[in-house]
Amino acid sequence: MKKVLSLALSAIVLFACTHPDVEIVDFDTFHVLSVKEADVFMSDGSLNPDIRVMEDSDEPDTKLAYTNVNAIVRDILGEVHCNKLIHIAGTYKGHDVDGSPLTLSGKLLIPKEGPIKNLLIVSHYTIAANYEAPSETFPMEGIWAAKGYAVVIADYIGFGVTAHRIHPYMHVSSTARSVVDMALAVKPYLKFIGRQPESEEVILAGYSQGGSTTLAVMDLIQDEYEHIFPLKKVYAGGGPYDLAATFDTSMEWDETGIPCAIPMIVQGINAGDNLGLQMKDFFAPKLLAGYDEWINSKKYTVKEINGLIGAKTLHEIMTEEGRNKHSAETARLFQALLGNGVLNFNPHAPIYLFHSTQDRTVPFVNALKAEDWFKGWNVKYDFGEYGKHGTGCIHFLVKVYQDL
Repeated sequence: MKKVLSLALSAIVLFACTHPDVEIVDFDTFHVLSVKEADVFMSDGSLNPDIRVMEDSDEPDTKLAYTNVNAIVRDILGEVHCNKLIHIAGTYKGHDVDGSPLTLSGKLLIPKEGPIKNLLIVSHYTIAANYEAPSETFPMEGIWAAKGYAVVIADYIGFGVTAHRIHPYMHVSSTARSVVDMALAVKPYLKFIGRQPESEEVILAGYSQGGSTTLAVMDLIQDEYEHIFPLKKVYAGGGPYDLAATFDTSMEWDETGIPCAIPMIVQGINAGDNLGLQMKDFFAPKLLAGYDEWINSKKYTVKEINGLIGAKTLHEIMTEEGRNKHSAETARLFQALLGNGVLNFNPHAPIYLFHSTQDRTVPFVNALKAEDWFKGWNVKYDFGEYGKHGTGCIHFLVKVYQDL
């Protein structure tokens, strides 16, 4: 049974939703690890080179797949309210996949000067190296703070202070819980430092893995925290909203635009749902021998892991049994994929849904599934030829910035 307990003073108490034997967690406020300042744009008008921008995972070049990032973002230069941002990395009390207490980390970005309009809760895209975690870098979504927002970005389980853990990749309930837990901790912290938002309404946003997580966060907030976080608007882009449909499409293509996602999903869902699957049943010999080092060491980026895997066709990456959703073990995984889809609720706030029709990293079928599910609700669809997955991410970033 889901329960919501009251927010009192500096402690936030909640009862986790997915496990009946979950412990009650007393939340402290946000504990600061570091504070620094950084500009969004440099004096020549270019984007700060320290901003970690998503790479197109299916491009052969190891550099950024798009060379016109600055050209794409130039349109927003005149809309910057405060170019200098304060980065506050810190820890908070969250929940593990089984609902037990777990210290997690993330980053809060706020404009150095001026009022803060709203809390903007961001779910980040797929990363693999720990140095890409929001608490460790300048996350690209942080530029939204330049328009007067307090941007909250959780690292997720498996990154930041929990980098030694397997990241429960695409396990939506635990990942969404981590995001909301951080927002609950940051809210009283902002009040404590005198930077409380002018409005109680919150905005949600995320792309790719973050797009799917954002819809899961919306569902969780509506179910348990709407009195604490009334929703203003939700922005979701390029997300794998229907994992089962993504599996079917990828098997039909016998190809994936992001090879590292195969082992990340299998071991992530296995860990999140405690399925007890054996990786030897899913991974071809080369991947089986290398995946633990390549992925769980958190030393390599998505692009680097894709290179180490050295293949994009699924028959080279996975076993025959692993590709057959009717085989005994894969059928269990497939049922878990069905259970980790996010198209299972009715939205209480407007949604902006973005997807590039050219995306083969997160197949466009996900957008069509979302359009079919949300039919009749207050959803704006922006589907167009925005390039591959990473380039689409930049367009999404700018479009959200312009709409905020």
